[in-house]
Amino acid sequence: MSGKQERIAILFGGKSGEHEVSLYSAYSVMQNLDEDRFEAVMIGIDKEGCWFLQPSPAVDEANSAMVLQREEEQRVSVMPGDGLWCAGERLALDAVFPVLHGTFGEDGTVQGLLEIADLPYLGAGVLGSSLSMDKATVKRVWTQADLPVVPFELAELHRFVAQEPEQGFESIRRRAEERFSYPLFVKPARTGSSVGVTCAEDRDELRAALEEAFRFDTKALIEPTIEGREIECSVIGNETVEAFVPGEIVPSHRFYDYEAKYVDPEGARLVIPAPLSSEKREEIKTLAARAFAAAGGEGMARVDFFLREGDETVMINEVNTIPGFTSISMFSKLCEADGLPYRDMLTRIIDLAYDRYRRRASLSYRLL
Repeated sequence: MSGKQERIAILFGGKSGEHEVSLYSAYSVMQNLDEDRFEAVMIGIDKEGCWFLQPSPAVDEANSAMVLQREEEQRVSVMPGDGLWCAGERLALDAVFPVLHGTFGEDGTVQGLLEIADLPYLGAGVLGSSLSMDKATVKRVWTQADLPVVPFELAELHRFVAQEPEQGFESIRRRAEERFSYPLFVKPARTGSSVGVTCAEDRDELRAALEEAFRFDTKALIEPTIEGREIECSVIGNETVEAFVPGEIVPSHRFYDYEAKYVDPEGARLVIPAPLSSEKREEIKTLAARAFAAAGGEGMARVDFFLREGDETVMINEVNTIPGFTSISMFSKLCEADGLPYRDMLTRIIDLAYDRYRRRASLSYRLL
């Protein structure tokens, strides 16, 4: 790409429990794009899933967040094979950055839509996004790849609310208690930002935790408490992957929940770089790159680990293909600590989106 400014559509908001988080992330991305090279085209998605062009983006300066404007004449449509349209005109765009966290943004759905629209976009593709979003399925893939993961039991809504609901819960409870001891963590299988995550201290709390998780997904994971440290590692790349210096989350809450991440400014302390031996640091970076590749990652991701107390075993917890981009988010801070400033990081992942698009565009989809 060369010549005039490249127009990057920043999708934000979304039909997701993480809608508000996206407002913060999108503001930060908009503020940090290289203005000499890029022009930001803001497109807000409301909680019903409708897309609106933001010709004069509104911001909440006090909270460093976007304000989503819903003007009917600014409704955006997706045209298969022909990009995005608004008010009868095709939007001139060079790439799309879905700054969307969680459902309908990070799970492969919007990625598939952008593929059909024939637009370059940032981050993982359809498979990598969908696979990484499903914590149970990606852990099975990692296990197959001989990677260390936090163990889990899968609970499914249709079993929880079976014809005999008590029987359904008892079956889930027995399986969890046979493998793990309380306290147990319960989380929706396909959300991020710790939405719907609860710590259960006993059987009654386990039932309540499952009910909370099933508010957000039809599958939930039950996991043991891992006593130890929470380590995170940023990864950038397509075929060639670079892992950055790991950082440590030291939460002041019971665990690193939604409030600690986005509401309480004292909710956690970020230690960058994490105090680790050089050997342990390299082990985590290697595992992050391997986990990213095994999950079909492209563009960027943040891989989260536990470093178990006592034996210092490293265990992969999850991968986030569109990590938080707020001013206090770990992803950009880790890149910056390792020599890649926020603005340059955004430029690099945009270039990676172009590279993937050109590679896919060179493929043939016709027999004749």
